[in-house]
Amino acid sequence: MERQIGRLERLLAARQALSNRYAWSRLALFTGGVLVALAGFYFVNGWLGWPLLLITFIIFNVVARYHRRLDHSVARLNAWLGLKRLQLSRLTLDWSALPDPALPVIPEHPFEIDLDLTGPRSLHRLLDTATSREASLRLRDWLTQTQPELEAAARRQGLVKELAPLALFREKLWLQAALNSTDLQAGQRWEGQRLLDWLRRHTKPLNLTPTLLALTVLAALNIVLFGLNRFGLVPPLWVGTFIVYVILYNIKGGETADLFDEAYTLRDGLARLRPVFGFLETYRYGRHLRLKELVGPLLNRAARPSRQLRGLEWVVIGITIQRNYPLWLLINAIVPWRFYFSREILKRKADLEKQLPGWLEVWFELESLNSLANFAWLNKGYTFPELQTAERTVFRAAELGHPLIPAEEKVRNSFSMEKLGEMAIITGSNMAGKSSFLKAVGVNLCLAYAGGPVDADHLSAGLFRLYGCIKVSDSLTDGFSYFYAEVRRLKTLLDAVKAPDPRPVFFLIDEIFRGTNNRERLTGSRAYLQALAGSRCVGLVSTHDLELVRLADLNPLIHNYHFREEVEGDQLRFDYKLRRGPSPTTNALVIMRMAGLPVPEGEG
Repeated sequence: MERQIGRLERLLAARQALSNRYAWSRLALFTGGVLVALAGFYFVNGWLGWPLLLITFIIFNVVARYHRRLDHSVARLNAWLGLKRLQLSRLTLDWSALPDPALPVIPEHPFEIDLDLTGPRSLHRLLDTATSREASLRLRDWLTQTQPELEAAARRQGLVKELAPLALFREKLWLQAALNSTDLQAGQRWEGQRLLDWLRRHTKPLNLTPTLLALTVLAALNIVLFGLNRFGLVPPLWVGTFIVYVILYNIKGGETADLFDEAYTLRDGLARLRPVFGFLETYRYGRHLRLKELVGPLLNRAARPSRQLRGLEWVVIGITIQRNYPLWLLINAIVPWRFYFSREILKRKADLEKQLPGWLEVWFELESLNSLANFAWLNKGYTFPELQTAERTVFRAAELGHPLIPAEEKVRNSFSMEKLGEMAIITGSNMAGKSSFLKAVGVNLCLAYAGGPVDADHLSAGLFRLYGCIKVSDSLTDGFSYFYAEVRRLKTLLDAVKAPDPRPVFFLIDEIFRGTNNRERLTGSRAYLQALAGSRCVGLVSTHDLELVRLADLNPLIHNYHFREEVEGDQLRFDYKLRRGPSPTTNALVIMRMAGLPVPEGEG
């Protein structure tokens, strides 16, 4: 990736230098040509200056044409270089170089905040390559879905697998959208919904056919009577028909007053879509059958977007004559030009209102899938999971990692749960890796249900409703303490377990009931975990309360795991490896002593 960036930087520098030479050449050519032409006028022959000016004009325009092509090439290289730098930032988790989060966080979601799915340092921000807001929203919805569907996940996974190796296809599609979007150039996402809403507001039933027919007949009559009058065959009857024509034209003209401005607005709104749809229409899909099926609505020869948008462009070209008012007045005096094109605008708008939602649906879906495919392409060591119903498979992961932890710091763990009703209680010291492991399990399940690859050598999982209680925060505006906010979250989880849903619950609880005193925390935790064990759920619970590990002696569905550390001098060493059994050590007093806090001798 870095070598590609280096090559692009060198190529861009060379093109920019060449563009600068073209700019100076154009200036020298214009100035020199004008001076030579003036010399021809005054010192050689009065007529010699005109041919010299013409030659200067021709050469200048040829050079300018090549210069425009070169500048377009520079713009493409700049965009491509920016894309490659973004790719490197995604590989290295350089959050400062990634685009700002496009979407707000939803605090009430059962696991969105807990698993860092959205926000400044989130999975969504890392994955999101969409140029449209709707595609970005769709990706967020896939990652945060609370009711995953096996068929939908399998369909998306098949498409992502097909798209992952098509890096050039994805990059060219992104460039087509980025180079033609002023929103993206300003650091914003293009919003297709705005265009759809505008179309619905401005597509009103307006029958211009009777008016156009009457004006066409009157225009033809004017021309015939004027011709006959010029040959002296009839008196100037055309004056009367022309007056009727003008009166009818002006009475009905008010109905079309806003249509031309709307045509310009529509043309500008669709300008960024033309190159995108044009690329998708002409791409050779070959054996990529899933991708071809997805873009099928754009490949219908009778209703291709490029054909419709080209027709709209011709309509706009036709109405640009109104900018030349004398010519506009003359043409409309002869034929009802305004009404011809007004009817065309109405027809194009009505067709687009029906067809555009389907086209945009294809583009939004493809952009969202491309985000997942790009993630798979950048992380070639990731694998695609096997998904089944929870009754057939619960959870098995080999060498599971967390995609938001840098590769050089990441430690992978294998972990499995074989039966519904099972629970893993994870103990360990502070900073040993308990919370990160819970998040790793949850994040990879979200990726699996979205249709993307997972950070594991192998992962098979059932279809679950995810619930998290990891990043609970109090809400001062709602008047909730931290403890009460946690209680509410845990009550929601328990209600979800009892709800009649074909998908069991997969829960992730970090430091259960941390917001209350030790005695009540232990009593409440025991009762709560015993209520969950054996239900239609599975899950992981991390805790500092070593008393909770005794639950495994009372219930065979509860299993103990732990993370450990070693003290070397004044340093704590963590290996972040998950092991079976309860934690044999604690480190709170050690950390306090290292920080210089008073700790009784012999403790810790």
